[in-house]
Amino acid sequence: MTEHRSTDARAAARLHRSLLTAVGNSRLLRRWGPRLLPPLDLLTHRLTKNRWMPSRMLSPTAVLRTTRRDGTPHLTPLIADQDTSGSFLVMATNFGRRHHPAWSCHLLRDPRAVIDWKGTSIPVHAHLLTPRQQDEVRYRILEVMPVFDDYVRHSRRHVRVFSLTPAADSGDQ
Repeated sequence: MTEHRSTDARAAARLHRSLLTAVGNSRLLRRWGPRLLPPLDLLTHRLTKNRWMPSRMLSPTAVLRTTRRDGTPHLTPLIADQDTSGSFLVMATNFGRRHHPAWSCHLLRDPRAVIDWKGTSIPVHAHLLTPRQQDEVRYRILEVMPVFDDYVRHSRRHVRVFSLTPAADSGDQ
């Protein structure tokens, strides 16, 4: 019986990966996703008191709160992966577009941020991964974002990947 469950789990994982790949590589998502998904995710995130977003139906999604140069907050829904240590991995794919997303520029300028994860707000400190470090966590990246390589090719740029480590203090975010 355990073998049957494990076979079913592998089949479900393959189906989920295929669905993510098909949706993630669709022209429709690449064109309209950046315009429609973030506002929809942020609206439902606010209305459900940080507990839910439509994007979570396909991928683990969090809201990252960074600070713009002028000091105003910038909220961005992102695919995220949390490891056993409590750190998060986020990828700045920007739906495969050619420019880096604003939130990644904010983290380079000020690595302090807050991530809203499953109803909890966690102050974090961002660390940009080197290409070697990205290679070491590649299996995790592809597990949560199977279209990562496709987005890298389509964007024609090095895609930034950050590790977000829970901060020791709550900071002022």
